[in-house]
Amino acid sequence: MVKKSKETPMMQQYNTIKAQYPDAFLFYRLGDFYELFNEDAVQASQLLELTLTQRNKNSEKPVPMAGVPHHAAQNYIDMLVDQGYKVAVVEQLEDAAQADGMVKRDVVQLVTPGTRMKGHAEAAKENNYLVGLTLTQENTYGLTYADLSTGEIKATHIQAVNAVLNELARLETREIVTDTTLPDDLLANLTNTGVLVSHQHDPVTTAELSYLVQDLTVPEEVQATLVLLAYLFTTQKRSLDHLQRAVSYELAEFLKLDRNARANLELTTNLKTQQRRGTLLWLLDHTQTAMGGRLLKQWIEQPILDVQQLHRRYDRVAALKDAYFERMSLQEGLRQVYDLERLAGRVAYGTANGRDLLQLRNSLRQIPGVVASLAKLDANIFVNFVQGLDPVDDIKGLIERTIVEEPPNSITEGGVIRSGYHAQLDEYRDIMKNGKQWLAELEQSEREVTGISSLKVGYNKVFGYFIEVTKANIGKLAADRYTRKQTLTNAERFSTPALKEHEQRILEAESQSNALEYELFTVVRDQVKANISRLQKLARLVAELDVLQAFAEVAEQEKFVRPTLTDQAVLQIENGRHPVVEKVLGHQAYVANHVDMNSDDRIMLITGPNMSGKSTYMRQLALTVIMAQIGSFVPATKAELPIFDQIFTRIGAADDLISGNSTFMVEMAEANTALQYATPQSLILFDELGRGTATYDGMALAQAIIEYVHDKTHAMTLFSTHYHELTDLAGPLRHLKNVHVGATEAQGQLIFSHKVLPGPADESYGINVAKLAGLPASLIDRADAILHQLETAASTKAGDVDPQIERAVLTESIVTYGTELGSDEQLDLFGADTVHQTEILTELRQLDLAQMTPIEILNQVNGWQIKLGR
Repeated sequence: MVKKSKETPMMQQYNTIKAQYPDAFLFYRLGDFYELFNEDAVQASQLLELTLTQRNKNSEKPVPMAGVPHHAAQNYIDMLVDQGYKVAVVEQLEDAAQADGMVKRDVVQLVTPGTRMKGHAEAAKENNYLVGLTLTQENTYGLTYADLSTGEIKATHIQAVNAVLNELARLETREIVTDTTLPDDLLANLTNTGVLVSHQHDPVTTAELSYLVQDLTVPEEVQATLVLLAYLFTTQKRSLDHLQRAVSYELAEFLKLDRNARANLELTTNLKTQQRRGTLLWLLDHTQTAMGGRLLKQWIEQPILDVQQLHRRYDRVAALKDAYFERMSLQEGLRQVYDLERLAGRVAYGTANGRDLLQLRNSLRQIPGVVASLAKLDANIFVNFVQGLDPVDDIKGLIERTIVEEPPNSITEGGVIRSGYHAQLDEYRDIMKNGKQWLAELEQSEREVTGISSLKVGYNKVFGYFIEVTKANIGKLAADRYTRKQTLTNAERFSTPALKEHEQRILEAESQSNALEYELFTVVRDQVKANISRLQKLARLVAELDVLQAFAEVAEQEKFVRPTLTDQAVLQIENGRHPVVEKVLGHQAYVANHVDMNSDDRIMLITGPNMSGKSTYMRQLALTVIMAQIGSFVPATKAELPIFDQIFTRIGAADDLISGNSTFMVEMAEANTALQYATPQSLILFDELGRGTATYDGMALAQAIIEYVHDKTHAMTLFSTHYHELTDLAGPLRHLKNVHVGATEAQGQLIFSHKVLPGPADESYGINVAKLAGLPASLIDRADAILHQLETAASTKAGDVDPQIERAVLTESIVTYGTELGSDEQLDLFGADTVHQTEILTELRQLDLAQMTPIEILNQVNGWQIKLGR
């Protein structure tokens, strides 16, 4: 038997299309399935858990094949895109019945991580940004981003690659588009972090692209935006009329937060759970609309420096906070407003159906009520909203006249357009209605004439209308009464000339009705499309109003106050709280604290035990600053703040394993970023800096960093430490003051007050905290003994522990360890623990104590105790 090897016309077509999209999975439409072939099928079968089969099994090279039902394809596409892949969707471009030879097919859309139109409820308050990134010969980056679902486009230019990476992190970038200008090391860095890099070479400037970039004046921004837009038009292959003209922005307009600060402060993502809960966004999100939720996140990620704009936001929040009933009415109206931005996007995209238009109509119905609620407040404060909230009455009226109240999902099968809107459509419907009535009457009359009560008139898509008689009743029929049409197992189906005539009239009317309805619907959709810019403007105002009412709501619930902004180096917060921790604990459980800093006291050195609240105190200051600079009220009884240009953080311990950096290396890198870029208008938070290395190394670095900030950076700084020796810096450094978090010891138990008090802490209470953590009692006792020896040996030096004395004491405690076990616990060289004891003695002789820190020695002793079973 000769095996087939020649490629079929269908596979030729598939391979031709696949060659144009080598980096994408090709979903090739065949009937009711999307099929994947060759390597696509093999890989997709693994990623999507599909059954892998073969096409042309008898050929020399069978083709691997896998498929998904067309009605479920979107789920599979989403799964691939979520994993960072591209999917090219291939559809038939002509009716198979009218095709001459092979049915024409081509890619109708390329779905990528950056162009996916997120539609599920969880993503309603999330943007999905595609980023364009280019580099000029002058080493300036052009960066632009767009959300395809909303039409938003923004562009900027950046000098430093670090700033580029921070901006990509802020945008949660999953895909960038570039030309040939980016350096290979940057591309490799992006790929290693999970960003999909796509390429668009030599974009052709069309009239449409020129329109969208006309407001950009910086060449780098124009270049990046053209690359991004060319990629969008190439991949989407459909109308993108909802894309808005690109808007330029400057990084200097916003409070700078690098990716470490955003993560450490848990602005939008909880470090432990990677969820919203437990974040500032979670706390403030009392928005009622998807648009408001997205805007709130944007504000949190980009706090502003514009004092006048902040005061306008404060005024509006205050007015809404004080007007309870108007705010409740406003919330009720906003709650019924759907996602106008994404509805407009679906209209432009050509995917909006009847239900989408009803959502638009229902949303527009709420606008007059929203305006009425605002009109009851101070007219000067909300004048731009009252005047700018366009209800788009003409579009609302059009939808009310045309779309039925409960339209189907499909727009091609009828039932979308209201009766009475179009005369011809009503005529077709009348024919269908009367025809179906005629069929009912025919069924009844035939039952009476034939005497067959079970006779029925039915319809089948293949055979059309028929009269069905069970085989048990066939004998009751006159031989020439009907024409046989179809034989079933238990029945026969027939037709008559009259039935055939009515069938033709009904089916023609139904077909023409569906076609006319689709045509009428697209006309309505096109009229909505022509007003997209009005809808987008309305969406922006609704989103802003929604965020402001959310600020007012949370301010009333959580007892936040309006901050006072100053142009002086003064930061005074009375009874400040960490808003998220307080929300979790409750108002009664949280201990409020003051912050008092100015040009004379720019550095606060914070001491106190672990778990006492030092880190919380530092974070709450940063969150208060951010809240103030997005226009929110703040968690305090009084707050006077300057405008900060940057916040730098070094909080928490974490390795950067991907880059091969240790915790200490990460710590030093973050510290360096602050020291390099901070200004006198910046805020620095350093938590336990220097703890990642040997004690004296760490202490020396911590002191040098404090001195550098004091003498050169002049930024307001909170520096928490366990190095009590650093508190002596309050003498020579006149802009540094000591504070500590209170704690007391009662009956061997450590009690935290969580209150920040003037002056340095007198103890670290490290062993007490270890006891709270549940370490073995014998270990705690041993640590107490070693600590006592250290303190006794160092007492001659007025509290300063000399490293030689410290190591000598520890050496003595180790050498005498065996004798301190007791007579019945002496090292037995020939007992059951001989092996362990021998190992310990060998390790003890090999120790280089001069190269070890006290904590390393203590850990070594603890390890020996464990080996001995103590």
